[in-house]
Amino acid sequence: MSEKNIQMENNQPEGLNRNLRLLYVYALATGAILTFIGYWDTIFMSYCGPGTWLAFLLMTIIVLPIGFVYCELASLFPRVGGELLYNTIGMNKHMGFWASWLIMAAWVTVPASGMMGIIAWVDHVGNFNLAAKDIAIISSVVLVIYTFLSLNDIQIAGKVQTFMLFGALIGIVITSIMFFTSPYWSFDNLRPMFRSVLRDGGMQGWVIGLGLIITPYFGFETVPQMVEEGTFPIKDSAKAILGSILTCGVLYTLFFFALGGMAPWEQLIGLENGVVTKSFITITLMEDMLGWRLWPLLFGIFAILFTIGTCILGFWISAVRLIYAMGRQNFLPPIWSKVNKHHQPILPNIFILVISLAFLLIMNSSTFMNDFFNIMSFSCAVAYALTMISAIQIRRKHPEWEAPFKLKGGMGMRALALAFALLAVLLCATGLGIGSWKSLGVYLIVGAFLWMYMVLGRWKSSSVVMYTPDGDKEY
Repeated sequence: MSEKNIQMENNQPEGLNRNLRLLYVYALATGAILTFIGYWDTIFMSYCGPGTWLAFLLMTIIVLPIGFVYCELASLFPRVGGELLYNTIGMNKHMGFWASWLIMAAWVTVPASGMMGIIAWVDHVGNFNLAAKDIAIISSVVLVIYTFLSLNDIQIAGKVQTFMLFGALIGIVITSIMFFTSPYWSFDNLRPMFRSVLRDGGMQGWVIGLGLIITPYFGFETVPQMVEEGTFPIKDSAKAILGSILTCGVLYTLFFFALGGMAPWEQLIGLENGVVTKSFITITLMEDMLGWRLWPLLFGIFAILFTIGTCILGFWISAVRLIYAMGRQNFLPPIWSKVNKHHQPILPNIFILVISLAFLLIMNSSTFMNDFFNIMSFSCAVAYALTMISAIQIRRKHPEWEAPFKLKGGMGMRALALAFALLAVLLCATGLGIGSWKSLGVYLIVGAFLWMYMVLGRWKSSSVVMYTPDGDKEY
């Protein structure tokens, strides 16, 4: 289907509307990646010790080839759906479903877990000792606000996201500079570099930590969920994908290089008998070591409130659009593709709100959600690997399809991206405990029931139709 035809279809009341600027797409993707830099600082430093900055640098290098392949796919198939489209066209509709289901595992947990992060920071600052009931009420109100924001004109969400993102970027850079210029910063604090609280506490644990650090890089794959609404040339979607990866890679590397040099690792995380005793280590360091009072609060606003806020919005909007695509492409009943007067999907937004509220209740009553949150990195890495296989298959089956974005390295780059994705799968798998594997099993069983409903029901009476450079095709 041509870009002109897509434009005409998007302007119809029943579909998405093309009015999203490239800056907003970049902000939504970058905000989704730049997640818990101020909240998970303790976790990251615990996993990869003084060499956390190096882990982020290496993970940026690992993720970039995958991002390049996504740039090609997003420009070749400028339709909402991402993994759903790529894996259906590259392999079949069954792999399209499972790749989407796996990536959804990473996305749908973010609103609830993000709210817990924001509330934990608020509780830390004000020492309110909030009860579970108070947490549930506050989170519910905020998530309802997100729902109304997502149901409104997409440009409003884009503007809000851009404001929060650039506030976060400025705050993180200023904090890094303040650390570097502090008399406490020393390169000696970054030695020995490869330490971890995982496994043997040395190189083996550090490598496992490296794999788990792929979690903060989720987000660049949200760009394909928004290309159908973009007002920019489709090849420019690559600027949002690669820009989000590089921006966050540079920021993570810079910030944790600055933070790691401020104090010996054990002191920084409060390591006692193999147990980490500190939280919000950046804020704690500012208050206890440097004696700062105002800037820790501002840092919390910039690097916790704003970054988590952007993450929730970015993943919320993307998850809504993936569910919308599943309804439109016959992976769900068509009611899931109905939109309101602002061209925003209705039922997917309500679903994300309901599932987020349910996850909040589960989080406060059991360890299931903590275990489930740990599978994010693994499920996302598997979805990446499947998509890289599909990219290779698409090129083999249709060498005549030319994407507006020219992938440098061709099949070699696709093979490298697949190798890196499989490496990420292996690294992530080694870090999962029995509770996480059980959570993944429950999630896959739920997906299996939905998949069987499609196989035995809808797909017997109606086909899956995808838009390709050759027009509509059945799969």
